[in-house]
Amino acid sequence: MTGGGAKAYTLAEIVARFGGEILGDPRTCVAQIATLERARPDTIAFLANQRYLQQLKATRAGAVIVGPAMRDATALPRIVCDNPYAYFARVSGFINPPRPPVPGAHQTAVVDDSAEVGGNVQVGPFVVIGRNARIGAGSVIGAGCVVGERSVVGPDARLYGNVTIYDDCVIGDRVILHSGVVIGADGFGIAMDADRWIKVPQIGRVVIGDDVEIGANTTVDRGAIDDTVIEDGVKLDNQVQIAHNVRIGAHTAIAGCAGIAGSSRVGRYCRIGGASGIAGHLTITDNVEISAHTLITKSIEKPGTYTGAYPFEANRDWRHNAAQLRHLAELAERVRALEKQLAAQKRSRS
Repeated sequence: MTGGGAKAYTLAEIVARFGGEILGDPRTCVAQIATLERARPDTIAFLANQRYLQQLKATRAGAVIVGPAMRDATALPRIVCDNPYAYFARVSGFINPPRPPVPGAHQTAVVDDSAEVGGNVQVGPFVVIGRNARIGAGSVIGAGCVVGERSVVGPDARLYGNVTIYDDCVIGDRVILHSGVVIGADGFGIAMDADRWIKVPQIGRVVIGDDVEIGANTTVDRGAIDDTVIEDGVKLDNQVQIAHNVRIGAHTAIAGCAGIAGSSRVGRYCRIGGASGIAGHLTITDNVEISAHTLITKSIEKPGTYTGAYPFEANRDWRHNAAQLRHLAELAERVRALEKQLAAQKRSRS
């Protein structure tokens, strides 16, 4: 969430900061970013996909960001760069910086005397910061947050309202935790003994690296013995479940409603689609892309894209195909039997 930038910047100022090539008037000023369709003359838009070329031709934007292939697709002032979408993201962050902290603790906050709170930290209403917890300088702890005993929140972190961090967890620098995030709840550790479940104490921690962002209502469970680890630069969407003892490699992105079962390892620079599931005790190597709604039940040792979801179709067709799928094993046996018969016939003729 940003503070809403009102200051205008010239294209020359933007390129001086982020690079790129200006075509047209470098003195063109923009005060906000916008889509091609809704842009106004005081905004800058971007084109990252040629399917929106018609929108580029009709846009009212004051300037646009384009790739090298589209450098001559418009007469508007423009910035040419290799990756228009990433460039747009940087410009948006520049124009819309986060609201700076308002230092101090609200009168309703409860901060234990043993807690260490760095300089320029904002502590909102009804926050609870436990014994021997540490909050890094420049962080914002939103209303209703709980930071457990001995937990550490690094500098320039931002916790939105009602985030809960259990005891002994470690949150890195510049981490963003959105509302409803729970870090360090007990993992699903239970053991059957005769006719009842016995709880397995969860004595590990959650350790989160730097520059991680975790979406609303996502949960990261603490380890049963070893730590659950989220490495630097990981991005988790809303309503993701990370179970105990999981390790997520640096710069991996996981979309909403995905779930990763206990003790699995996900590599670096992976992309996991929404509503996907990874079973427990598996290893996913680096640079793997998992399509939405895919269930992973075996370890993946080679980089690449893996898909397990059926494309949608009309319900009547789906029901017909599903009925055939139930007989797939039987059909395979019949095919093998026919192949054996054909092979026997060929041998008898030769």
